[in-house]
Amino acid sequence: MKIDELLSKPSEWVRSDSPNSKIVMTSRVRLARNLRNVPFPGWAKKPDRQRALDLMRPVVEALPEMASCFSDSLDNLAALDKQMLVERHLISREHAAKNAGSGIVINDKETICVMINEEDHLRMQAIKSGLQLKSVFKTIDKVDTELEEQLDFAFSPRLGYLTACPTNVGTGMRASAMVHLPAMVLSDQINQVVQAVNKLGLAVRGLYGEGTEALGNFFQVSNQTTLGEREADVIERLNKVILQIIEHEENARCTLLEKKPRLVYDQVGRSYGILSQAHTISSKESLNLLSLMRMGVDLELLPAATRTIVDELFIAVQPAHVQRIAERKLTAEERDSSRAELIRQRLQDVPRPNHPPAADATELV
Repeated sequence: MKIDELLSKPSEWVRSDSPNSKIVMTSRVRLARNLRNVPFPGWAKKPDRQRALDLMRPVVEALPEMASCFSDSLDNLAALDKQMLVERHLISREHAAKNAGSGIVINDKETICVMINEEDHLRMQAIKSGLQLKSVFKTIDKVDTELEEQLDFAFSPRLGYLTACPTNVGTGMRASAMVHLPAMVLSDQINQVVQAVNKLGLAVRGLYGEGTEALGNFFQVSNQTTLGEREADVIERLNKVILQIIEHEENARCTLLEKKPRLVYDQVGRSYGILSQAHTISSKESLNLLSLMRMGVDLELLPAATRTIVDELFIAVQPAHVQRIAERKLTAEERDSSRAELIRQRLQDVPRPNHPPAADATELV
């Protein structure tokens, strides 16, 4: 498979309708592994990194799960293609900055991807739509087992898997769920939830992980502990917390619709109006407005079929994707114009939002 073929279609995890997908966009589990007696990528010289890549990449490509995969060295990829992979949550921003001696292997559905020579020799992840943490872990655990049969991983009987960053030592696992929480943001409850989650030993980050903004009201909730806790226990604990977050968001939506229906309709209606009529719009504004439209679908103010359009636009409106559609490099102003045109085209058959029940006279907005 070539990069053009991979990037020409929507990701499988964007299009799927899965458990709790109204609030949980994706579930992801990532494992970090390193080769024994081989310098970590950050310390290795270029020839060592290249030898490690040449050793690992054919083994990853040969996995049954990687049939019809895309595989390449990062120095063969254009900067725009690498940025698109970041926007699809397939590689990290750090990996996109790599060149010779680093590589990527992605299955055709984009549900399994392996970064080679990022911070660790192997960063493998499985990603699916909705709340499917146990299923995702089962998928990537099978990949890990198959690789360990052929590669000699650095492992300590006392510490577990050895990693470049001490915070990953042990299981080497980061499990996360991408949750969509517009109602808690609108009702000013989000900070309380974040603080409560942090006290449970979990991390809450933005759309693209550590150090990024929560664009589109999306938050990544993940484990922080990798040492001294079994993978299954981490997954179970994270799953329970996500279910509680889902309940809080659902309650927040019901409360808003009951007590402040005008506010809800105004937010959804304004988002629809701007997105369907704008002739220039930034990626940040697009994501935030699409978030409110997505909530409008969940509250049955917009047709259910609109969800697929909105979810695909979350990816398509981002800078690299906009330029790929235009088939040329664009200035920031040209991107904003092209993005607006794309959104107008995709929303042209979406009807105006329905009105919620009549608002109470005492409603405060």
